Amino acid sequence: MTRRTQIGGKTSRRRFLSGAAMAGAAMVAAPSVVKAQGPVSMRWQSTWPSKDIFHEFAQDFAKKVNDMTGGDLRIEVLPAGAVVPAFGLLDAVSQGTLDGGHGVMVYHYGKQTALALWGSGPGFAMDANMLLAWHKYGGGRELLAKLYESIGANVVSFPYGPMPTQPLGWFKKPVAKPEDIQGLKFRTVGISIDVFTALGAAVNALPGGEIVAALDRGLIDAAEFNNASSDRVLGFPDVSKICMLQGYHQNAETFEILFNKGKFDGLPEAMKAIIANAVESASADMSWKAIDRYSTDYREMQTADSVKFYKTPDAILKRQLEVYDEVVKKKSAENPMFKEVLLSQLTFAERATRWEQDTVVNRRMAFDHYFGRDGVAKEF
Repeated sequence: MTRRTQIGGKTSRRRFLSGAAMAGAAMVAAPSVVKAQGPVSMRWQSTWPSKDIFHEFAQDFAKKVNDMTGGDLRIEVLPAGAVVPAFGLLDAVSQGTLDGGHGVMVYHYGKQTALALWGSGPGFAMDANMLLAWHKYGGGRELLAKLYESIGANVVSFPYGPMPTQPLGWFKKPVAKPEDIQGLKFRTVGISIDVFTALGAAVNALPGGEIVAALDRGLIDAAEFNNASSDRVLGFPDVSKICMLQGYHQNAETFEILFNKGKFDGLPEAMKAIIANAVESASADMSWKAIDRYSTDYREMQTADSVKFYKTPDAILKRQLEVYDEVVKKKSAENPMFKEVLLSQLTFAERATRWEQDTVVNRRMAFDHYFGRDGVAKEF
């Protein structure tokens, strides 16, 4: 072997190693190049007024995702009406006008009646947390995807955020029997539209931000929305001093996080996993925050706002159940997918609620023991 060949061999090896090093450096640097393109930005809208605690819940979710991704995904949440009306959210997200949104599935009742089974009705004795258990482990997730596909909605949906039982509503005077609802101009949404219509009310489905103004102007006589914090900040105590607590019309409801499917599918897998976990994190945090805030505003409405709360009489609750059964029987006959969701919920609820009723102690005895029926707390 000549010296030139040896030198040439060394030169070739140097060139090869140099090229390999550059290629390796390029591979290492590749993620930085992707990151240098900037974070993914999403423009969302909620179905809630900016002052409502529900809009705060939407912002809480966005912040969790923004924080968990280190800013690589940035979600901005606008209030209802900023881009589209509250009831227009599903179409706006599906069409890509918005990248995502925060709302409730009962608002889509007019597009596919079965979607309201994630929010309006007695939940077949399930609370909202059990409804979410059915969704994740009892077949609900697959059924929801099937429902959205049936109406051509180009979305990815994440139900989350179990809501406590909602009040029957705000009235001019207490209602004592089912007949007291007859003839009232009443606001509600979802399957509850059919339930209250069957009870004799003239129903008007309004988004949250429009209810108090309608009550104030006499366009409606009574209305239900959701909870002490939302109702208080939206101004219900300014137009009514009578609130009837408890009802089966919306005993188990959840929020919904919506993504435009094309936008969501285009995200890296790791980012999709972060979103899925952020949904469950936000769900837990929302339910804890609700306990703190709702209980505080419930007390404030009684003291500062002079609101009188009454328990909905059993006669009305029983009639709600009877009417609901009639409504869903009719809907099942009209819509095979409605019946499919209904039967899936019933199957899960029979097992889950029997377990709950048999194993979970009724806390009323403990409440009376420590705080008393007269409202005087036990001293130690």
